[in-house]
Amino acid sequence: MGVAGKHFPPHVNPQQDNAEAPDQAKPSDERVRKQSWFGHLLNRPEFAAISGTVLVFIVFGFGAGSSGMFALDGVMNWSQVAAYLGLLAVGACLLMIAGEFDLSIGSMIGFAGMMVALPAVYFHWPISLSILFAFGTSMLLGALNGYLVMKTRLPSFIVTLAFLFILRGLTLALSIMFADRTIISGVGDLAQADPIANTLFHGVAFHGLFTWLAHMGIGKLLDSGQPLVPGIPKVLIWWFALAAICAFVLAKTRYGNWILAVGGDANAAKNVGVPVKRVKISLFVLTAFCSCLFAVLQVCDIGSAAADRGLQKEFEAIIAAVIGGTLLTGGYGSVVGACFGALIFGVVQIGITYTNVSSDWFRVFLGVMLLLAVLFNHYVRRRVSQAQ
Repeated sequence: MGVAGKHFPPHVNPQQDNAEAPDQAKPSDERVRKQSWFGHLLNRPEFAAISGTVLVFIVFGFGAGSSGMFALDGVMNWSQVAAYLGLLAVGACLLMIAGEFDLSIGSMIGFAGMMVALPAVYFHWPISLSILFAFGTSMLLGALNGYLVMKTRLPSFIVTLAFLFILRGLTLALSIMFADRTIISGVGDLAQADPIANTLFHGVAFHGLFTWLAHMGIGKLLDSGQPLVPGIPKVLIWWFALAAICAFVLAKTRYGNWILAVGGDANAAKNVGVPVKRVKISLFVLTAFCSCLFAVLQVCDIGSAAADRGLQKEFEAIIAAVIGGTLLTGGYGSVVGACFGALIFGVVQIGITYTNVSSDWFRVFLGVMLLLAVLFNHYVRRRVSQAQ
């Protein structure tokens, strides 16, 4: 006999067979692969930088913990160094993820600083207008960098290396032509007197809060009644804001996917409709913006502009990005990791002065960190490639 006109062998019960079907193990999907939490963590681009940061803090915690390095004023010292480099590392990181380099970052710092100082001091422009002029000029030069790379199809290394010398020479020539010297002072006073420049770029934030904390015993008070640490330097606020925005764009937006796709395979990205040229040129504009922001904050903070500012900053920015997990070949990286790379740089550079170790060893440590980061990134990239 059968069910619904169908016949089954005597030993088969169709109802029992249907009841047992859900309990049978389903074949596993070969596209889904289980991964341990450590393996997932290891594949994150910022893992090496975060681990390195923890290690650096442990080393200096034992080596300089009682020297004041981790007091409030010490924290502000090394965090400010990290913040300045972090501004450059964020822009350099995104450009490197897209598969390009900008070696004119350091020269752009000196050029942009001079573009702030010359009009304000010698042509009596409002300092806020000089700052706007510096941003506009720098970003136009960044766009020109990117356009030449895209138009000529020359390696960005070569094009931006040429701009490194062009901008450095132009900065020297203009400063000598108009000021007859390579250092221009008096910009800090102009920035302090200008409401816009003073609010955005000069001095510190939360001065009242830090004064209150010092009077409450949290922090030191000077004989004048002012706190030793007057507030949070504006560069820290700019760094956090820029890093947060760029990290969100890279991780959560279509433009961020475009950056990763362009760095992974520009031809494939172009074939699926990604505007490769527009993405890369915009990232060259971003690195120029970051360099100009560095210069404006530095000029307003120090009070002067100098033609030799920004020397070797392009290499330090690339080092911070690589330590942070960004591949030199493009297509893989993290803004958060680049920020941790900059933090390592700041902690080590200032932390050495709190120890008995000669500061001459700083460059050695930086080179070792770069080599270890490149080896680790190569290992992670090979793991990811084999898993695909």
